[in-house]
Amino acid sequence: MSGHTDIRAGGWVARLPQGWRPYALLMRLDRPIGSWLLFLPGLWAFALVAPDWRQGLWLTALFGLGAVLMRGAGCVVNDLWDRDLDRKVERTAGRPLASGALRARHALVFLALVLAAALLILLQLNGAAQMLGVASLVPVVLYPLAKRVTDWPQAVLGVIFSWAAPMGYVAVLGGLDGAALALWASGFFWILGYDT
Repeated sequence: MSGHTDIRAGGWVARLPQGWRPYALLMRLDRPIGSWLLFLPGLWAFALVAPDWRQGLWLTALFGLGAVLMRGAGCVVNDLWDRDLDRKVERTAGRPLASGALRARHALVFLALVLAAALLILLQLNGAAQMLGVASLVPVVLYPLAKRVTDWPQAVLGVIFSWAAPMGYVAVLGGLDGAALALWASGFFWILGYDT
């Protein structure tokens, strides 16, 4: 890509089969920082409440994979909402939907597959964590809208990216308490700070 773009042209994504590359770019797999930032609040929860390293390690693996999938799903949702706007912005014009490398219907099918894979991970958790996981879809879908109707879309992003803190807490203990909510709030303000 020429000019200022948020797509990284080289790296491991360039070595994927040609037909896979737009999907990897749609999920932002070329830039894993978003997955790390989504994952870290869950890791905080495990460090605080996991009774032994085995459970913490198992949950870390599940939440790590879940973070990659859900961050990718959020990027797909965002790009579906914003594809017409993205075409007009130099930084985002090269994204797969904005550039025409993928059609919206292909992105929707791909989104369904990514969410199905995330559901398989979610089903490994207890019922309370599963409910929190399903509830996380609401802010994921609403974030692109928040960019249009508020001056503080990063507050919605803060809700989304700190979601793993209470979810990780519930995955270990089966419920929430004041400490879990404080952990969520600290994640929310951390995200609000770095994204503002």
